[in-house]
Amino acid sequence: MAKDQGVSIAKIVAADEDRILADWLEALKAGTNLRAGRITEMELQTQARDFLRHLREALASGGDTGSAAYEPIREMLGDISRSRALQGFTPTETATFVFSLKEALFTAMNRSGGKDAEAIARGTWEMTVLLDSLGLYTIEAFQKTREQVIARQQREIAELSTPVVKLWDGVLALPLIGTLDSERTQVVMENLLQSLIDNNAEIAIIDITGVPTVDTLVAQHLLKTVSAARLMGADCLISGIRPQIAQTMVHLGVELNVVSKASLADAFALALQRIGRAVVRTKNLPAGGTDRGRVG
Repeated sequence: MAKDQGVSIAKIVAADEDRILADWLEALKAGTNLRAGRITEMELQTQARDFLRHLREALASGGDTGSAAYEPIREMLGDISRSRALQGFTPTETATFVFSLKEALFTAMNRSGGKDAEAIARGTWEMTVLLDSLGLYTIEAFQKTREQVIARQQREIAELSTPVVKLWDGVLALPLIGTLDSERTQVVMENLLQSLIDNNAEIAIIDITGVPTVDTLVAQHLLKTVSAARLMGADCLISGIRPQIAQTMVHLGVELNVVSKASLADAFALALQRIGRAVVRTKNLPAGGTDRGRVG
């Protein structure tokens, strides 16, 4: 918006700022900004007052919304968008903060413009272009923060969904649930390698019972994890290969080149054997009793 185009709006805001603020606050309160209790009325008043002050100063300086004069407004809207994204506001609720100002400004133009329809129309158009631009900026800032939050949550979920369990001294288990992709494979690999170091483990069992399907890409991810563990001096076993997965792997020509077992129990028994341990029964029990064993 050029300086000469913004003069009329600047004068209206400067001359009628208090009443515009009052009308705008009424519109904000009538909306959804306060209903969820995520922001107080005092906070909303402070934000509206500061925004209107920055807007008045920017309009007096001239330039479009991308100019240096609007930098304080852009910073403020960025802060508001980020905080509301973290507080759980919707994009509509966030954008309403800017767009709800239109009615208050339009009312002020009618009060100051009198019967000059052309002046009112010109001012309305300038106001619409200005607030639409600022509203879009608000949405972009909000969306960027939401994407950052989602990315962080995905990383946290990936870490939580790939726990490394110590089954015995020197034996670890890594139960996998869901589909393996490149990003998750990296998390799996990092967790497994760190656990191998922390527990001084010799064998790692990668259980894929919860993996819905194993194709060429998933097999490659598994092999990367196995190779990384071997470089750390640990041997790997894969358990949980169901008949359907075995058939799929044969049809695809997938070769894991690693010892595999049908169940985690079978893989654990083999792991104990490799470290010189065995499960033995401590005593005979009557029919219906529970077998108890010890590892020797």
